Amino acid sequence: MDCRVEIPVVPERQVALPPSKSLAARVLMINALGGGTWKVERGRWNERCDDIDIMDAAITSGDDHIDVGASGTAMRFLTAYFACREGRVITLDGSPRMRQRPIGALVDALRQMGAGIEYLGDEGFPPLKIEGRNLHGGTITMRGDVSSQFVSALLMVAPLAGGVTLTLEGDVVSRPYIDMTIALMRRYGIETHWRNSPFVGTRTASSAKPQQSIVVPAGQYIAKPLEIEGDWSAASYWFAMKALLPESRIVLSPLRRDSLQGDRAIVEIMAPLGVKARFLEEDKVTLSYSNCHTPPLSPSILEGELASAATADKARLVPTYIRDMAATPDLVPTLAVTLCLLRVPFTLTGVATLRLKESDRLDALREELARLGYIIEISAGTMSCDGNHFEVKGEITLDSHGDHRMAMALSLAATRHPGITIKDAEVVSKSYPSWWKQLLKK
Repeated sequence: MDCRVEIPVVPERQVALPPSKSLAARVLMINALGGGTWKVERGRWNERCDDIDIMDAAITSGDDHIDVGASGTAMRFLTAYFACREGRVITLDGSPRMRQRPIGALVDALRQMGAGIEYLGDEGFPPLKIEGRNLHGGTITMRGDVSSQFVSALLMVAPLAGGVTLTLEGDVVSRPYIDMTIALMRRYGIETHWRNSPFVGTRTASSAKPQQSIVVPAGQYIAKPLEIEGDWSAASYWFAMKALLPESRIVLSPLRRDSLQGDRAIVEIMAPLGVKARFLEEDKVTLSYSNCHTPPLSPSILEGELASAATADKARLVPTYIRDMAATPDLVPTLAVTLCLLRVPFTLTGVATLRLKESDRLDALREELARLGYIIEISAGTMSCDGNHFEVKGEITLDSHGDHRMAMALSLAATRHPGITIKDAEVVSKSYPSWWKQLLKK
């Protein structure tokens, strides 16, 4: 399905966000491991995203062949879940893109715990044949720079395996998602904690690698329901909307000030662009705007970073938005599109893992933003743009690349190019089924 996007001007938007996909997926799995049957009920939210439907159906069904489609969350979490379901033998498969997304680091770690997992296609990639076994714990080593979901998946099954000390080698990406998992495990009765060791080898060795460990004791989860708040990742698109259409009034709910979600960082990320979040009620956030931060941005707003950019007469300095996005990679499409549309030069680091998402988001962003007249440079895990723009004429069609976050981020371009078309727009159901209805509502 393609969608023509013309964003209506409305005096106020009261936005009911979908439940946090990250929280709901973890709570579903922890409750299942604890013998509970709790679900994210549709009646509570009036909608539920595809990823949660897929996980729920897989955990509660007796099928021996499970297709997770494009859900990376389901593929990673269910691999660990079924690996410890003694007596179950299942095949876990997904979309063509899913068969290109590596899972070897998680499989290797689970095999260290005695898991029976076999590749049915290319080594290191789905589909998988999983023979559920009684896993054993101990000291396990895993790379920390591939996917935080690998780490979270292993952590959640570790208590049932007799406890695990998980050593993460190299840089740890998306750490807020790991911290979310640890916090939830504690709420369900498992006192998991970090044990940090800064270096492997001597401190002066050039080859030394950072190393951190997470200690998970043996134990049993206490299954119980948990109120799931709204999704801060979904909220990010409305923060961007406020930056692009400052006159719009936007109220978001339900969101928690003390959220476990790492993407709550969107509050700080959008502040330099003039967007302010005010928690006026228990779970409501009102977005306001201060035009004192419109481009060119104040160097002090950008953490003191000021990049010299020559103009025709080489007479002025252009502030550049600079931020490390390694902890919040899902916010990169939102931020990159917004900065381009605002003509703000930027450099975003820590973006290497975007190549392993539902699409290769680095190449996808470069390709689609070029259709809008912006040139993106990508090198060594860094994405940048000089803020320049060339004129684009005629009708514009943008490709979602089958990626829900690309579809939603690109739809923001309609604030500058009314009537753009987004291809395969239905992919938003993966995380935000009501996006188009809310965005296009008059």
